[in-house]
Amino acid sequence: MSYRFAFRPYQRRFRQPLQTSHGSWEMREGIILRLGDQAGREGWGEIAPLPWFGSETLEQARDFCHQLGEEVTEEEIMTIPEALPACQFAFESALENLQQFSQKCNTSYSLHSSCWDSKNLSYSCLLPTGEKALQTWQAAWENRERTFKWKIGTRPIQEELQVFDQLMQRLPTTAKLRLDANGGLSFEEAQEWLRVADEAGNVEFIEQPLSSQAFEAMLELNAKYSTPLALDESVATLNQLERCYQKGWRRIFVIKAAIAGSPMRLRQFCRECAIDTVFSSALETSIGRQAALKLAAEISSSNRALGFGVNHWFEENQDNWLEKLWN
Repeated sequence: MSYRFAFRPYQRRFRQPLQTSHGSWEMREGIILRLGDQAGREGWGEIAPLPWFGSETLEQARDFCHQLGEEVTEEEIMTIPEALPACQFAFESALENLQQFSQKCNTSYSLHSSCWDSKNLSYSCLLPTGEKALQTWQAAWENRERTFKWKIGTRPIQEELQVFDQLMQRLPTTAKLRLDANGGLSFEEAQEWLRVADEAGNVEFIEQPLSSQAFEAMLELNAKYSTPLALDESVATLNQLERCYQKGWRRIFVIKAAIAGSPMRLRQFCRECAIDTVFSSALETSIGRQAALKLAAEISSSNRALGFGVNHWFEENQDNWLEKLWN
C-alpha cells in the first residue's frame, strides 16, 4: 500500500543555550512529516536527529525525504536503513499513528490529538547547568515534579561539586536527582562523583559518566559503588542497546526513542529482555514526544520518572508554532 508523503524542516530556538559536555546547543532542528491514505486519513511523525549521539545528520535525513518523492510505500518504510534511525522512528510512528487512530478512534491523527492517556506518567525536570540550577528547581517542585536532572562535566569538577553540595542542601529530602555527564568525565572524576553520590544518598543514578568507548570501565565502576549508572550515549540506537545488553549491562538504559530506530523492534526487545529503562526526550516537538511517550507507556518496565520535563527550554507556544509551520 502506498501513502501520500510530505515533509517540512523546522528550527526551534532554546530560551538559553543548553550546555553539555558535547558543547553549547542553541537551536533544535528537525523535520515534521505527514502520511496520508486513500481514505483521507493522516498520520504525523518527526525526525529529530542527534548526530553527536550517533544518529544520522539532519542533512542525511533531508536527503532521504527528498529522494522519496510524493509517495511512499509501507515496504519502503519498513526497510529504511539502520543508518537512519531517526527516520526509522519517524516514519514507523507516523504509520502506526495513521493505522491505530483509524482503528481505535475512528478519526485521523492530528497535530495535537491523542488516543491514549498520559496523565499518569511522571517526568524529571532538566535543570540548567551550574549555579542557575539553585534558583530554578522550585518552580518544577511547585508543579509537582519530584525528580530532577542536572548536567555535569561542563565545568571544573571542584566548581560543580560545590554547586552540587548547595543543591543537596536546598532540595527537599524526598526529591531525586539524576546527574548526567554525557560521557564527559575522566575515570578519576567519575569515581569522585560516585563517592559523593553514595554519601548524598538521594542521587537516583549517574548517567553516562564515561565515553561510549569505555564500556568495560563503566562495568568496573558499576560494581564498585552503590549509586547506579545509566547508559545513554552508549545505547543511542537499538543496535547499540542490544550490543551492550549482550556484553552484560544490567543496570539502567536511557532510551531516546526518537533516535533509537524502529519502534516495532524496540518494543519487542524491551519486552523480551525486561530491561530497566528510562525513556528520555531528544528535545523533539509534541509530534515526536507523543510517539515516544506512547512507546514508553507501553513497554517501560520501571516506575522511574521519564526524562521529558523539557518544555520550559523553548520560547514559543508549541501548538501555534506547529500549525504555522505546516500551513
